[in-house]
Amino acid sequence: MKLNFELVPDSCWYSNLRSILTPAQWDVVRKEAYARAGGKCAICGGVSPRLEAHEQWEYDEKNAVQKLKTVIAVCKNCHEVIHIGRTTLMGGEERASAHFMKVNGCSYSEYRKALGEANEAHRRRNLIPEWKLDLSYLKKFC
Repeated sequence: MKLNFELVPDSCWYSNLRSILTPAQWDVVRKEAYARAGGKCAICGGVSPRLEAHEQWEYDEKNAVQKLKTVIAVCKNCHEVIHIGRTTLMGGEERASAHFMKVNGCSYSEYRKALGEANEAHRRRNLIPEWKLDLSYLKKFC
């Protein structure tokens, strides 16, 4: 699937790059992602006058390491799918599910299966009480 759910473990909520970096440092990181995107969403390819910076993380469950993989520029619709938990709380699941199915060319049952798999990974990752943070991706900006 081109577009996936990225459910962050509960203990990692609110600890994003914007809360770690200074505003000037975050601007450098996000603007580099926008430049790479060239005005198009990195996931669906849609042209958007306002892209959003999204942090992609990898999780090493064995060693309890949350590693920043990259920062990409995405459209609002893709970002809502990625953060489906928040989107659902805000009443936007129907719109997000339609976008997920359109981008991935899949059915509603495939959407539900992917969501179930994402929820299972989230459940597993929540069993880890504390994640170590690996921000080595940011070295390229120093």
